[in-house]
Amino acid sequence: MKINGTPTRTIRLAADGWGVEIIDQTRLPHELVTVTLRSLDDAAQAIREMWVRGAPLIGATAAYGMALAARADHSDAALKKAYLVLHATRPTAINLKWALDEMTAALLPLPAEARVAAAYGRAAAICDEDVAINSAIGDHGLALIREIWADRQAQGKARFDILTHCNAGWLATVDWGTAIAPIYKAFDAGLPIHVWVDETRPRNQGASLTARELNWHGVPHTVIADNTGGHLMQHGMVDLVIVGTDRTTRNGDVCNKIGTYLKALAAKDNGVPFAVALPGPTIDWSVADGVREIPIEQRDAAEQTHIAGRDAEGRMVAVQLTPDGSPAANYAFDVTPARLVTWLITERGRCPASAEGLKSLYPEKAP
Repeated sequence: MKINGTPTRTIRLAADGWGVEIIDQTRLPHELVTVTLRSLDDAAQAIREMWVRGAPLIGATAAYGMALAARADHSDAALKKAYLVLHATRPTAINLKWALDEMTAALLPLPAEARVAAAYGRAAAICDEDVAINSAIGDHGLALIREIWADRQAQGKARFDILTHCNAGWLATVDWGTAIAPIYKAFDAGLPIHVWVDETRPRNQGASLTARELNWHGVPHTVIADNTGGHLMQHGMVDLVIVGTDRTTRNGDVCNKIGTYLKALAAKDNGVPFAVALPGPTIDWSVADGVREIPIEQRDAAEQTHIAGRDAEGRMVAVQLTPDGSPAANYAFDVTPARLVTWLITERGRCPASAEGLKSLYPEKAP
């Protein structure tokens, strides 16, 4: 994707050839700041403090974190320690574990002197694979949008309205995005796309990140309060809901940013298709029941009680929303049961949200 006309990825090697450059997403939408990671601890901090976020980008950053760790110490003990440090940063996104498993499988069988080059090579390959996967998700999602749009045109609609929750665009991946990739493809193909962007409290990742990247790309959109989606669906103002996911079970349950479940309930009640876009590495084949088996991250209450923004003088400030002494709960994710999901969209195509559907696309993975 492009920022002001310049092709940009969310993660890349720095000019020195070994540091890892990322966008500090906590500074968006008002400031575009890049940070160079130079150690295992830097990579762990970037994931834990959400300078990078989104399951695919977390995985890519963890892969480069292993490369940075190998550069400092390529012994078995050091690599195993790096795995544990990075794995502990975020408990929900399965791409983190997937990337770490990929890295250790590639590195531990090698002689110590070959590990650094191999680590950087495998991390770069993981990033390139993510871009290709997300572009393919965009193609399959575009086909779905075209199908629904043909029906809506026949009903006399002048534009195609999509509602999305949180950020599943290119800022959540290495490039293209998952749920937003079909939107980019549709917009670039000339379809009259309009996006309803949930603000996505807490952290406002819809208002600050999805709106920012749609704005950069020129896609028409409107930011809405999280509670607005049901009203829009009741009045025929949403043609498709499409979201991403941080972990999907082998039976098709979907774990995504808190609030996704409520959108799926509203979509079901109003007959609005509810699609989830995901890369293959986001499927956790070891888990069947998402509600009971997926660990739900609980983050610092300050993300709920405070909000950051730009004041009238252009300064970035944080303000407190709640009274002193009022506790806050900050659950980062919820699980949408497969019965509420109309389609899963992957790099291999589209399928029902079910064990049979996923097995049809990934026969070599299904237990």
